[in-house]
Amino acid sequence: MENDVGSDLKRGKLMSKNLFQGELVRFVAAEPQMAAGLFAKWGRDSEFVRLFDSDPARLLSVDKYKEWFEKDLVEQQKNDELFFLIRTLEEDLTIGLIGLDGIQWVHGDAWVGIGLGEREYWGKGYGSDATRILLRYAFEELNLHRLSLSVFDYNSRAIRSYEKAGFVIEGRARQFLSRDGRRYDMIFMGLLRDEWKER
Repeated sequence: MENDVGSDLKRGKLMSKNLFQGELVRFVAAEPQMAAGLFAKWGRDSEFVRLFDSDPARLLSVDKYKEWFEKDLVEQQKNDELFFLIRTLEEDLTIGLIGLDGIQWVHGDAWVGIGLGEREYWGKGYGSDATRILLRYAFEELNLHRLSLSVFDYNSRAIRSYEKAGFVIEGRARQFLSRDGRRYDMIFMGLLRDEWKER
């Protein structure tokens, strides 16, 4: 057995990758004060908020976000949520957040959430790279079986990115969301570990 492990290490098969780093970005832990400042900044961009969340856009202070993050970190200690900030490799700039929520360890299931708050990094592969890191972490390190996410039907860029990562549309909540006098569907997408491995 030891010889097999040694051979695999020489061939680079075991632990050959930094779990939290991709080609463009890496994940860092969220310190409440830093995360609060970023969220207060990103929250002023109503387009980001409307792509990220179904709640109405609102402005919150850094202190309110800090209070929320401190509570959220306590929730993470309950072991059903993992949350990271996304930082670029080149500039070492925090550009967004990503995580797993509602983890059901018995079933191997979790919900994925991602948002890039820095507009200049939209549509340039940073979100796709972060998603690849998260999928690798969820399926290889955490041994999850299934990942789910929801996205609004007007967010075509995100839908394309999720499909590129392997997610498939599994259903929709029709006319779920009201924005600017129109109704929009919420689309549910899912990805199984075996499907991810095949890619």
